[in-house]
Amino acid sequence: IRPRHTPFVANEFIVVDADGKQREIRSPPAQKGRLQSYPQPTFLPTVVDLNVDNLRTEFRAHFTIARAVSSLQRDKSFQIRHRVYCEELGFEPIRADSKESDEYDDGAEHILIQSVRTGTPVGCARVVLPHDLERALPIEASGAWMAPRPLFDANGRPVVAELSRLAVLHEFRRRRGEQGTPINLADEDFGTPVRPRFPHIPVGLYLGALAIANQRAIASLVVLTEERLARHFHRLGVLLVQVGTAVEFHGLRAPYMMNVRETVDGLPPAIGALYDMIHGEIWN
Repeated sequence: IRPRHTPFVANEFIVVDADGKQREIRSPPAQKGRLQSYPQPTFLPTVVDLNVDNLRTEFRAHFTIARAVSSLQRDKSFQIRHRVYCEELGFEPIRADSKESDEYDDGAEHILIQSVRTGTPVGCARVVLPHDLERALPIEASGAWMAPRPLFDANGRPVVAELSRLAVLHEFRRRRGEQGTPINLADEDFGTPVRPRFPHIPVGLYLGALAIANQRAIASLVVLTEERLARHFHRLGVLLVQVGTAVEFHGLRAPYMMNVRETVDGLPPAIGALYDMIHGEIWN
């Protein structure tokens, strides 16, 4: 599924700002055969220390992850979004049918995580392909970033897609300070040296989005998110490059881009093994 090396390819993006000006962003190329190093919080297992079997076993013991392709599965995702975005956070208006959806959901790839023990849906996300609308992707409505045109390459594959509408039910983000955001990741999610743990739901949603984008041969994924979330995912090997200025959009958020193939190829072994498992769950 995933090559076991990091290619000599730099992250390279053509960024179109809200004023229409284009600029190129590059980050240093990864080095073949070497894992990149990331700054560590007070306690976070290094990417080498994370146990491959434990991550996969624990995820499978507690959660299932799938593409939401049926109407029933998609409705479960819309219901999670309604609970989080409409009822809990007030970001969107309450809907009579208790389902939060918009014009970008048609044609999008939806991800759904459910509890093994109860069968309850606990988290969701979507990967939005460019739409034939004035705003090709939802992020353009924020004014933080404009998708580069043309939106598709010569083979008809999307140049960029957007990861959005990530949501986790409040029962699974109970800590103080988490109630004002639909998804969260913090140092405490990794426990302590004595009692380590791992944030399976948010990491699973991001890896699921990567699996979809990689399978669909999408070059880049963009996400509008908080800086602290981007920082924590960077520590796990999900390489997010800021491609625009932060804007006020339900809190201060900035556009971040990831080169899909380079990020997948460069995942540390433990995270890469979890990605491989999730890829198999989603596409098999």
